[in-house]
Amino acid sequence: MPLPETIAVKYTEEEAEYLSMRPLVRQTFRAPELVDMIVQVAGKDSARVQQILRAGTIVFHSFRYWWQGFDPDAAALAEILAKYPDADPARPFRAADCTEVILESSGSPPRHSLRISKESAAKATGPLQKIARTLRHKPSFWQILMNFAEEAHPRYREYSHTRRGDLYSIALTPAQIARLAHEAAQHAPRPLRAELLEPPAISQIAFLCPRPHAGL
Repeated sequence: MPLPETIAVKYTEEEAEYLSMRPLVRQTFRAPELVDMIVQVAGKDSARVQQILRAGTIVFHSFRYWWQGFDPDAAALAEILAKYPDADPARPFRAADCTEVILESSGSPPRHSLRISKESAAKATGPLQKIARTLRHKPSFWQILMNFAEEAHPRYREYSHTRRGDLYSIALTPAQIARLAHEAAQHAPRPLRAELLEPPAISQIAFLCPRPHAGL
C-alpha cells in the first residue's frame, strides 16, 4: 500500500529488563518523518526500512516508538530514500568540512567513544586565555587535531545517517596516541582536558564531515 500521509505513533522511554512505568506519549508523524527516524537507526537499505515499517516499532535515542505496522509501497518508499546521500569513498577528506572528532576504542561498534565538537575544542577557557593564545600565536586544540588529520590522511569509512555526514578514520599507533595525549595536556580547554587525559584505551580516531541533507 502507498505510504500514509500521517501515522499515529506512541512512544515512551525505553527501560531494559522490566515493565516501563514511564508516561506514554502520542504523536502524529508524517511518513517522511517516520522514515527519517528509521533511516538514522537502520540506514537507507530499503528492505530493512520496509521490515521496520511492517513491524511497527523501533528504539530511537533511548525511546521506544510504536505504530500500526503497514506494508509500504516500494516505489513510494524508494522515492523518499533516494533523497538520502550514499557513501562516497572517492570523496576526499577536507579539514575545513570537519565539525566533530571521535576518539574510539577497539570493537565494532567501539566499546567506548569520546566525541569532541569543533566548538568545544577550539574555544579558549576564558578571555585572558584567548588573548594570551593570540599573542603567543598558539594553535587551538581543534587546529592541532586538523593538522594531525591532514598529516595522517584519514581513510574514508562510511556515510553515517545517524550523524548525517561522512566519516573518515585513522587507526592509531602507540606513538600517535602518545602525541595526542601530549597535545591535549598542552592545548585542550580545561573542560576537555580531564576526559582526554584519562580516556579508555583508544585505538582509532574518526572525523565527521557533514553533508547537505534533503531527506525530509
